[in-house]
Amino acid sequence: MKTLLQCTLIGAVALTVSACKEGDSPFNQLPDFIQGDIQSSQYDGTTNDLLTGGLGASGLASGTAPAFDDPLNPTSEELRTLAIYNNYRALVDTVPGGGYGEFFGPQVGNAGEGLIAGEEHLAYMSVEGSDGPVTVMVQVPDSFNPDQACMITAPSSGSRGIYGAIGTAGEWGLKKGCAVVYTDKGTGTGSHNLTTNAAQRIDGTLTRADEPVQFRADLSDQEQADFNAAWPDRFAYKHAHSRVNPEADWGRHVLQSIEFGFYVLNEKFGQETGNDRKVKKVWPKNTLVIASSVSNGGGASVRAAELDDRGLIDGVAVSEPNVNPQVDTSFTIRQGSGPEIAEHSRSLLDYTTALAVYQGCANIAPEVRDVAPLNATFNNFTVAENICNSLANKGLVTGATTDERAAEALRILEEDLGIQPEQNLLAPVHFGLAVAQSISMTYANAYAKAGVEDRLCDISLAATDAGGAVTPLSGAQEAALFSASNGIPPSAGVNLVYDNAEGQPTNLAASASPSSSQLDYGLDALLCLRSLAVGIDVTSGAALSGPAAEMAERIAEGIEQVRASGNLQGKPAVFVTGRADAILPINHTSRPYFGLNQRVEGSDSRLRYYEILNAHHLDVLNGFPGIADRYVPLHHYYFQALDLVWASLADKQALPPSQVVRTVPRGDIATPLSAANLTPIAANPDADDLILFSNDQVQIPD
Repeated sequence: MKTLLQCTLIGAVALTVSACKEGDSPFNQLPDFIQGDIQSSQYDGTTNDLLTGGLGASGLASGTAPAFDDPLNPTSEELRTLAIYNNYRALVDTVPGGGYGEFFGPQVGNAGEGLIAGEEHLAYMSVEGSDGPVTVMVQVPDSFNPDQACMITAPSSGSRGIYGAIGTAGEWGLKKGCAVVYTDKGTGTGSHNLTTNAAQRIDGTLTRADEPVQFRADLSDQEQADFNAAWPDRFAYKHAHSRVNPEADWGRHVLQSIEFGFYVLNEKFGQETGNDRKVKKVWPKNTLVIASSVSNGGGASVRAAELDDRGLIDGVAVSEPNVNPQVDTSFTIRQGSGPEIAEHSRSLLDYTTALAVYQGCANIAPEVRDVAPLNATFNNFTVAENICNSLANKGLVTGATTDERAAEALRILEEDLGIQPEQNLLAPVHFGLAVAQSISMTYANAYAKAGVEDRLCDISLAATDAGGAVTPLSGAQEAALFSASNGIPPSAGVNLVYDNAEGQPTNLAASASPSSSQLDYGLDALLCLRSLAVGIDVTSGAALSGPAAEMAERIAEGIEQVRASGNLQGKPAVFVTGRADAILPINHTSRPYFGLNQRVEGSDSRLRYYEILNAHHLDVLNGFPGIADRYVPLHHYYFQALDLVWASLADKQALPPSQVVRTVPRGDIATPLSAANLTPIAANPDADDLILFSNDQVQIPD
């Protein structure tokens, strides 16, 4: 091992002592976790670019997606452009009047259409002890200044592929002139057509050959043939079926993406030695590094900050992070004068399977049915009534009428599960989009480290026809999966299939449960997932036995592996979360993480939590009438969070105290969003707006 003095003098190159730690080599070396070749591309910022795929700000906002010249054989660049288009629009409201082009967007604070020239480097990486395939990417804009180096992490939100954070952390970092380091966190599309053996290369193109791909199921030829004979036209997906729990390593994925980022930067800016080696110029000590992103990506960056024992990360700025805090019953949560919440910090799989089971019925509760926007558009009320009836027949809700049963389902979610009432207006849309159902299936498989052949709770993945029956996915749809899928079916033509549905395997949403013989959204399958999540048969209350008990135990172990410690090691950090988040309930994510952090770090904590009123999880929904008039873009506050952490690190400005931010809804989709709607995070908020941790309680103003 080199001493610090040797590190300073080797190669007769002057290095600052602060930049070179004991044990570090001054020479740039490819990290040993990088697998295979690095694919590098240069984008001129005119014909193509890093941020918009050459589409520019107006192209991203266009309702017409870029097309392939040959739909069955798209090129890698065509796939990249469409992936950027779809991933950007999935997270950002680009509808006129919603803030795009004024408060955020490639063109805001940037010239012309906002195209950004630079380099892009793409590779596979692995983490020690796991065979799960992970993609990593580094973008270096031409505006990057190695003498004022900065880096932003951009792990993908949700289960998205490598461009899954392009419109969030990617946009902010690139426009700032920072290198942006991305990772798909072991999720991403990564589909494997088990019938044809087709899978995606790193650039999204399909191959059936035995070569490196984003994912293939771990089956022998005979096992795959047997599976196909029993369950034809099925797909395996990386997040669900890689036999690893990728979330357990999300923090390590982010830390490794930072290391890869430094390698790429030093290959570009390092000093030549004359023997094909580069001496590092860009080091963690002279680079401002912010761990960032939203949702799952935000949770991954939080975990990275907790695990960072090398000083790679300087600060954290995340939006609506998917964090599963370690359960600490020594504190409670209270909003205003409401009840104390002692059972906080439920796991993602716990509350999500509850939403999957009960929300379909709760959608037609009187206080939700005719008030929640787009409820009737996204949900079939006849199926909702059937769900209520099935729940009642199983003793899971009470009531003599449908209204009473739906009201009871809603009460269970709010009172027993700690779901915020503010979620009620948006939860029906999410149920109609199968958000909780898809998360329940994917994460149950991932936590259990299950394989596709396990078909947990008799759910598989396949294309389905208009009647719900399994059918082959069209060639054009499969060719576009890299660009069109969000990595967690139902998505881009691949659906959840209930193999045990009455009659035949059927699209889960159109399934009749064997126990009810009525179209109840395959409730038997969803109850099975709920039972595995909580470790008991939720219908009978009895202990699980046999394979179900084994799977439940594996899932419980997987959940414990993803629990966050709450220790950010004194790093300045900002969380912004919408109170109306209907995907990641705040009483189990941001609020208890804030409390846990206060417990763990105490007076050393530099975490600030900003809870935004009239904001939720998926800003893209703000482009719809009925939603636009009620909500403001959380995306705007995410960019404020990044600005605040940057100012704290670069300019030593104090972070504003934790607070509730009282925004003003615009009232009508025809009324453009203005600064008057977007109440700023206050440097000195009113006392009535402060979020406090006091007397063993997280105290949130109404």
